[in-house]
Amino acid sequence: MPKRVDHDVRRAEIAEALIRVAGRRGLHAVGMRDVAAEAGVSLRLVQYYFQTKEKLLLHGLHHLARGFGERVTARVAAVGDDPGPRAVIEALLTAALPTDEESRRFHLLYTSYAVLAVTDESLAAQPFIDNPNAAEDAVAGLLQKAKDAGLTGPDLDARTEAVSLLAMSAGLGTGVLVGRCGPESAAGILNHHLDRIFRERRDG
Repeated sequence: MPKRVDHDVRRAEIAEALIRVAGRRGLHAVGMRDVAAEAGVSLRLVQYYFQTKEKLLLHGLHHLARGFGERVTARVAAVGDDPGPRAVIEALLTAALPTDEESRRFHLLYTSYAVLAVTDESLAAQPFIDNPNAAEDAVAGLLQKAKDAGLTGPDLDARTEAVSLLAMSAGLGTGVLVGRCGPESAAGILNHHLDRIFRERRDG
């Protein structure tokens, strides 16, 4: 009897291969043939599952985002039961800082995809922005929850602060990636701004 193939597993294996080779060489330098070699499968098989490089890149990015979500969940769980909005936001922001190989690849590939999409119409047409929008919604929702609970100043604009924090985290992540600052320094800056936002908890 022929061996039954789990297509979801095979797609995940190819996505992992993309992430590994792109983490070493850069997303712009990766072709479908490179990914096939990294995964130990034929080019035809990669093309069967993804048809085009753009579809392969998008699937790899979603695979990477799912892994990031699991990383954040694990960090929040490590804080303890009912950690509160600040702890969840801190876990989300610091999880993306390139402090190990997994988070380094996450930041590198997300940033690379965004840059490539600026000049590549086929990549720009893909829904790359969905995951960043989800992160913005999550942080804004947590900040609004904190505001409603009296943990922040009454004039807090949750959406503006969410956009600012995520932009800051992304910029600091790039700084860590290129060696301009260390992970501890980057985390300290994020905590400084969270202290500013959640000052009412201390003062009240």
